[in-house]
Amino acid sequence: MARMRAVDAAVLVLEKEGVNCAFGVPGAAINPFYSALKARGSIRHVLARHVEGASHMAEGYTRAAAGNIGLCIGTSGPAGTDMITGLYSASADSIPILCVTGQAPRARLNKEDFQAVDIAAIAAPVTKWAVTVMEPYLVPMAFQKAFYLMRSGRPGPVLIDMPIDVQMAEIEFDIDAYEPMPLAKPAMSRAQAEKVLTLLNESERPLIVAGGGIINADAQDLLTEFAEIVGVPVIPTLMGWGTIPDDHPLMAGMCGLQTSQRYGNANMLASDFVLGIGNRWANRHTGSVETYTQGRKFVHIDIEPTQIGRVFAPDLGVVSDAGAALKMLLDVATEWRSSGKLRAWRDWVGECQQRKKALKRKTHFENVPLKPQRVYEEMNKAFGRDTTYVTTIGLSQIAGAQFLHVYKARNWINCGQAGPLGWTLPAALGVRAARPEAEIVALSGDYDFQFMIEELAVGAQHKLPYIHVLVNNAYLGLIRQSQRGFNMDFQVDLAFENINVGEGAEAGYGVDHVAVAEAMGCKALRVRKPEEFQSAFEEARRLVKEHQVPVVLEFILERVTNISMGTEIDNIIEFEELAERNEDAPTAIMMLD
Repeated sequence: MARMRAVDAAVLVLEKEGVNCAFGVPGAAINPFYSALKARGSIRHVLARHVEGASHMAEGYTRAAAGNIGLCIGTSGPAGTDMITGLYSASADSIPILCVTGQAPRARLNKEDFQAVDIAAIAAPVTKWAVTVMEPYLVPMAFQKAFYLMRSGRPGPVLIDMPIDVQMAEIEFDIDAYEPMPLAKPAMSRAQAEKVLTLLNESERPLIVAGGGIINADAQDLLTEFAEIVGVPVIPTLMGWGTIPDDHPLMAGMCGLQTSQRYGNANMLASDFVLGIGNRWANRHTGSVETYTQGRKFVHIDIEPTQIGRVFAPDLGVVSDAGAALKMLLDVATEWRSSGKLRAWRDWVGECQQRKKALKRKTHFENVPLKPQRVYEEMNKAFGRDTTYVTTIGLSQIAGAQFLHVYKARNWINCGQAGPLGWTLPAALGVRAARPEAEIVALSGDYDFQFMIEELAVGAQHKLPYIHVLVNNAYLGLIRQSQRGFNMDFQVDLAFENINVGEGAEAGYGVDHVAVAEAMGCKALRVRKPEEFQSAFEEARRLVKEHQVPVVLEFILERVTNISMGTEIDNIIEFEELAERNEDAPTAIMMLD
């Protein structure tokens, strides 16, 4: 037993729980905690330029590798409120991050003290637990509970708020007697697995929908093995992309209104049974429940009981961790396959594979300014199977999901449900901090890029190199496309004549992103023509390696390109086909956001 400050005990707990990297912004009310970090020197700290940016860095860090928990630190008041978007994003996608804030002294909490706000109450709806710790000895215990909650059941974020006098108070604490709490994770029984496989066996055209819960459980290999044993095609959700390689014979494409392939939607519509594992039936995946469910049975497996039946009632629901479920399903399916009890679906698999070959969207355009589809075609050529893509929302993300290829879990790192603009850049820095050897490519439209552009300086200062593909059409592209439903193009145009535009910048496109990136200490290149693609990607790689800073690769796009999407999975408008026939799309289909 040793006597120490409460914050020194907290840092010892962080070490024992496996935390070795933090992102944050110091301030007066959190300085005691920072002094404990400095005294130990065991946890790397990355200084963000904005606390929201730090929260997204923590998200990227968690999402990048199994077992990671990103740590975000800030002072009292606005630091905590700045974290809310990151907490919402993490909560929505079942991502555990730990946010730690300072607070005014206990005696001043209800006296409108400077930067004193009830951050625990504000954060409660977007966390698994948010607490202001009012007793010094409860500080290490609160951290212990936080890690238990973040990792148990459906993962998610926690916020711990500490008044400055609580941080500095001395307590008796013995770290040698500390052990992380055993986790609570429900597991599928054999009887449940047999019921699932019985329903599967009764189907003619089955599919597996693989959600992000499989990646959270680090069970992607089990998913692929199970799909191979039963011989059933897989439709990954956007959060589950990478659970099965894109070029695997059983990869049947993604389904949805936006981030989907034509063959993915066609395969879903042709199916009669769907086994959902670790997914949430998000509306961008399903469209209307009526269209999505018509003519097919459903089994839903999820770690969180209240997820089952939340969107629609399945024919069978099983509460289980995705990894535990897949292991039990794999064991039983292997026995059934060996005994001849499990049927085969070779003809159905062949049909799905044929759709995958036939239902492709066009990407090869020679246009100048560039069409975005060509950018993704060239990215597929330039970047290999191990590339990790990071992105958030917008036409850039939607087209990226339609055209890029992902072959491994955690190689598509996407803020799926919340979709906050500005997320991509800081998240990519967090991914880099977690995976120093990976090839990381971020993907942004110009508005997403501008939202938190100041975090480029973090990448330069802390040597967090990656390539940032910036597709620039000087528009809020997705919202412009959505506004077609209102017959308007209002307050979504980012173009203006920049009186300070640098030499070589695109006239009339507004912000000179190359100049801004270079002013932040990074490197940047601009691409205008298809023949410049190969050399630009090669140069970007060289600059990343040589300078160890983010490298921005800006592609000048045509101002308006509508990307395929629709209101139902059986009503996706393929704009390029319409353009070739000189037809316009119905405006009503754009009222999606």
